[in-house]
Amino acid sequence: MSNLNLKSIYEILGENFFVPSYQRGYRWTVQQVKDLLDDIQEFIEQNDVNNDKPIYCIQPLVVKKKKNDENDASEKWEVIDGQQRLTTIYIILAYLKQENIWKIKYETRSDSEKFLSEIMSDGEKYDKYIDYYYMYQAKCTIENWFKSKTEEEKNKFLNTLLKNVQFIWYESDDENPINVFTRLNIGKIPLTNSELIKALFLNKSNFEGNANEIRKKQQEIAMEWDTIEYTLQNDEFWYFINEKENNVPTRIDFIFDLICKLNLFSKNISNEIGTDEYKTFRYFYLIFKNGSKETIDKSWKIIKNVFQTFEEWYNDLELYHYIGFLIANNYNLIKILEKKWNNEFKTKESFLNKFIIEEIKKVIKNCNNLDKIYETDGNPKTQCKPLLLLYNIQTIINQNQTLKKSDKYKLPIFYKFPFHLYKKEKWDIEHIDPATENTLEDKNDQKEWLLSSYIGIDDENIELKEGIKLKTAINDYLEQIKNNDVSNNNDTKSYNFDDLKKIIQPSNDNALKDDEKNMIWNFALLDSSTNRGYGNAIFAAKRRFILGKDQGKKIIIDDKLENIEIKVEDGEIAFVPPCTKNVFLKYYTPLPNNLREWNKIDAENYKKNIKEVLSKFLN
Repeated sequence: MSNLNLKSIYEILGENFFVPSYQRGYRWTVQQVKDLLDDIQEFIEQNDVNNDKPIYCIQPLVVKKKKNDENDASEKWEVIDGQQRLTTIYIILAYLKQENIWKIKYETRSDSEKFLSEIMSDGEKYDKYIDYYYMYQAKCTIENWFKSKTEEEKNKFLNTLLKNVQFIWYESDDENPINVFTRLNIGKIPLTNSELIKALFLNKSNFEGNANEIRKKQQEIAMEWDTIEYTLQNDEFWYFINEKENNVPTRIDFIFDLICKLNLFSKNISNEIGTDEYKTFRYFYLIFKNGSKETIDKSWKIIKNVFQTFEEWYNDLELYHYIGFLIANNYNLIKILEKKWNNEFKTKESFLNKFIIEEIKKVIKNCNNLDKIYETDGNPKTQCKPLLLLYNIQTIINQNQTLKKSDKYKLPIFYKFPFHLYKKEKWDIEHIDPATENTLEDKNDQKEWLLSSYIGIDDENIELKEGIKLKTAINDYLEQIKNNDVSNNNDTKSYNFDDLKKIIQPSNDNALKDDEKNMIWNFALLDSSTNRGYGNAIFAAKRRFILGKDQGKKIIIDDKLENIEIKVEDGEIAFVPPCTKNVFLKYYTPLPNNLREWNKIDAENYKKNIKEVLSKFLN
């Protein structure tokens, strides 16, 4: 495909169209016809259509010049894609009594041209073919839609339709029309803005020189285009600059949309491009239409500069993480690009410190108080999500910067926060110590608590009762749980869990109070599937589960008598943020006293580290 243009409805009046047999017949429903009419009406209401500039662009009309039969001297266009809209607009024009409408002939219906030309009369034989039934149904829908309109409103609609509604006229020169049709329809690959823009860039008329020089320039642009698209298809790169997935097959559309929104090419055409889905294409079309031969090189250079800016950010340790953080918190990428593009900051350091860092402070302003209590007074715990995300990101930056100072770590082995996982998975703020106290009445929770305690008991001589060693008592109780034979008798063969707990942990003065459980020191960032996996489990169980997820393993404690073993099986892997993993390793507590629980000592050390790591953001 090579010839690409915009043509108003008025410009194609009197043309001769042929719909080949490889296409299905007319099948637009009542709703589709109404949607088209409603869209044009909305365009009329939102724009000054007395001005010739506003444009409403409908989907591409893909055509190929058809060789005429010997007995047919008229020029015909074979319609490869767009015949449903072309036919519907024909019927609308017929209802509005427009003269000299184009002709349409369906190869499978020899009298289709005659049927359409007479469709506004009595509509006889509309049930002869299924195509004619749908055409007649479209006619009735159009009549009903206009029923409440005045003559003035009808005339305004007709004038708008003729002057302001335009087809993207996509003329195929060389490609087999059946192959084109198959790709656009059976393959369900629509013509995106980027594909239309690519045709503009590779149009031979845009280049000067001989055939070899033109071909070389086209190949150069095509190769660079593919490089950009290939890079954008990398999810790690894509989700760094995007909040959500782009479901279209060509992600380079994203860059063209940004250029259009930033209006990097011209300040004089922003009011001409309209608001529909093809506005970005029209922006480039008008640039090329009004430009010189140098427009191609200048435009392509700007596109590459935008992409290379993203690459520069992606490959920079600080810019990647800080800009990625802003975008992950719904910050407008265009605002960042404008600051960069306007050369407001001459160096990376000024751009980073005077703009990026200051904007991050604004993002966390509602959660920068580390003593704030959440889950009360309209302060949900999710409010501190930006703070904990930044904490994980800054921890990674600090670790990488420390590594770079060492002669051992000169190679590019540095770790990046995976924004693609953060955005594709549902992440939230979870309590480290359960918000609802676990009373350890469930036998599985008792087992977990005792096993964690057993591993931490070094003194073999600790006695529960006279002559009964603590470890022996724990083993006996675990055996009773296994056999479902737990009793509260006080004989030497049965042990009450409360008795075991009291001697292992005589008091719990360091336990977090209810309000303290809803502070930053008891929150961690975690994906929802991992959180669902352990529910309201005690700290020790959460710890085992999370460390297993981090390794893609299931860590199982096998409570054989006198020989507690750790078994590891294959399991589901999940990304555990570094600070969340550190919490459950008790990394922030210099001398952790036990692994059974998360207590106030642990929490205070955790908060202290948050304060140190985020010092430049917390003022």
